[in-house]
Amino acid sequence: MVASLIAWPFTKAHLQAIAMLQLASGQKVPWIIRKLVLEPVRSEAINFPTVSGIVHGRIYLPEHHPKAPGLIVLHGVHHLGVDEPRLVGFANAMASCGLRVLTPELADIKDYHIDLNSVSTIGESAKWFAGQTGRPVAVMGLSFSGGLALVAAANTAYSPDFKFVFAVGSQDQMAHVANFYLTGKELRPDGTTEELRPHEYGSLVLEYEHLEDFVSTADEEAIRPVLREHLYENKVAEQAAESKLDDRQRAEAIALMNSDNPETKQKLAISDVKHAHEMEDLSPHGKLVTMTTPVFLLHGQADNIIPAAETQWMETEIPRTILQSALVSPVLSHVNLDGAKPNAGDLWRLVHFFALVLHTAERN
Repeated sequence: MVASLIAWPFTKAHLQAIAMLQLASGQKVPWIIRKLVLEPVRSEAINFPTVSGIVHGRIYLPEHHPKAPGLIVLHGVHHLGVDEPRLVGFANAMASCGLRVLTPELADIKDYHIDLNSVSTIGESAKWFAGQTGRPVAVMGLSFSGGLALVAAANTAYSPDFKFVFAVGSQDQMAHVANFYLTGKELRPDGTTEELRPHEYGSLVLEYEHLEDFVSTADEEAIRPVLREHLYENKVAEQAAESKLDDRQRAEAIALMNSDNPETKQKLAISDVKHAHEMEDLSPHGKLVTMTTPVFLLHGQADNIIPAAETQWMETEIPRTILQSALVSPVLSHVNLDGAKPNAGDLWRLVHFFALVLHTAERN
């Protein structure tokens, strides 16, 4: 009997992990698991004050645990921000496992700008939510937001409010990621080279953020909407914006949207050098060796937006006592559960990883 009571929290966490992964991937959860470990969730829009201003977001509350521990889930670079359907589904799934979930909107990242403003918003959101829950909160960041969450947690002004950081598909060195967009290669810590065809999305985000490095000031206003709608994957709006360009501007826009264009690559390389210092500030690299906040790292094996070598580099930098678990999984691509067809071992490793995260998040 005693052994069963001791084992139940770990068994429960694994059942929750199974349910959460099925919910996040749009699958039906078996009724027995739903009955044992899931609960109803209500969500509402929220605006909360920080020293940087009012932050918009959503909060997800498990109905049976109003004083549950807190988890912040940070959206990636996407124009829908906290309303992005995959983020909403994941936040609901985590809340149904008995966590209070906050999804703060990172205004700059929502507008495809990766900068230090988001680091401040992340840190201030953790401070505010920790004040609401009465204890430090777990922070999960998707894509570039995961790296920025690590930067925030490394800052002593914010670290007391972080229970742990869970970075999914995140960067270690922005400069490495930018170079990957140019070459399709990144060196791993073991000396081998990761080679993948980079997704066009990565270089487009950098071009959009620093468009002044790629076109004349006179052309920026006309070309930016084309790139923006291309990133939004809104073909109709993209064509409408493109129809307003003259022939020269149209040629420039088409060249920027072609990640293989030699002239675009050359401009991207020059822009990367120009913004090297900014990239360093946005990189966990160099800030992890003194990290005191526990860290979980997860990466998709075939991620072609931020290569998995980035997580492998972080593994070598984070102190062993601080790194809780790290996994590079073929079940994921970037931050989606749509990687190569996994075997049973791959699925179990991912379930066990999430069980560790959930168990740690639920502990007081």
